[in-house]
Amino acid sequence: MISQITDCVLEELNEWQNRPLKKFYPFIFVDCMYVTIRYEYEVKETAVYTILGYDKDGHKDILGLWLNDSESKHTWMKIFDEIKQRGVEEIFFISMDGVSGLEEGAKEIFKGVIVQRCIIHLIRNSLKYVPSKDYKKFTANLKLIYGASNLKSAIHEFEKFKNNWNKYPGAVDVWERNFKHVEQLFNYPSDIRKIMYTTNAIESVNSSFRKVTKKGAFPNENALFKLLYLRTRELYKKWDSSVISNWSLVRNQLDSDPNFKERFRKYI
Repeated sequence: MISQITDCVLEELNEWQNRPLKKFYPFIFVDCMYVTIRYEYEVKETAVYTILGYDKDGHKDILGLWLNDSESKHTWMKIFDEIKQRGVEEIFFISMDGVSGLEEGAKEIFKGVIVQRCIIHLIRNSLKYVPSKDYKKFTANLKLIYGASNLKSAIHEFEKFKNNWNKYPGAVDVWERNFKHVEQLFNYPSDIRKIMYTTNAIESVNSSFRKVTKKGAFPNENALFKLLYLRTRELYKKWDSSVISNWSLVRNQLDSDPNFKERFRKYI
């Protein structure tokens, strides 16, 4: 009976999922979460793909929700292609966790996009190789690297970090393999860096979704989509056209950067 009552949402959900999108999002954040769905006699963990965008005026927008058996480069490429077909012409930055091949796939569809690996995820990955007693000191040393005022200082702190923590080679290796994502941050002013260096914004959205999906398995995909869509409507009300903190500074930095100036002004 509950399903029949809430089916009235499906038409609205379908319209929202297929709506035309804005032409320009300076920043988007991508992430996956897993939800249990019952398929006939089988219960399976299903990946829910979510994209959060910041538009040119600093407003949040959830571009869509998609389901698949697991997270993969192929599915992300299909999703990027879909949002392009729905009107997205330009993206400056994509912040993500590490999915093999995602960076190359995104750049094939959105030429010139900068793909930034989430620094917070790198911290979590490296902490797997560090005893808990050293967590605080280890993370404090890392903050001196990605929080440095310029690239020269970041490289200097990184060399000190490698010497200080060479007893945990697995942890150091995580950063050596991904240091290009730290170096990349310093190509941009500080307020842009503060937005692009982490996927916390999309993880906050998924945390809100988990509050309504954690109680058990869903009988079908429509039941899950209805609940997530209703939660999305609540998030839009909560955001209520509010602007990202310090967006005027970010906007100034985008407008004055020679790599973005012309592309940015095209949409304002």
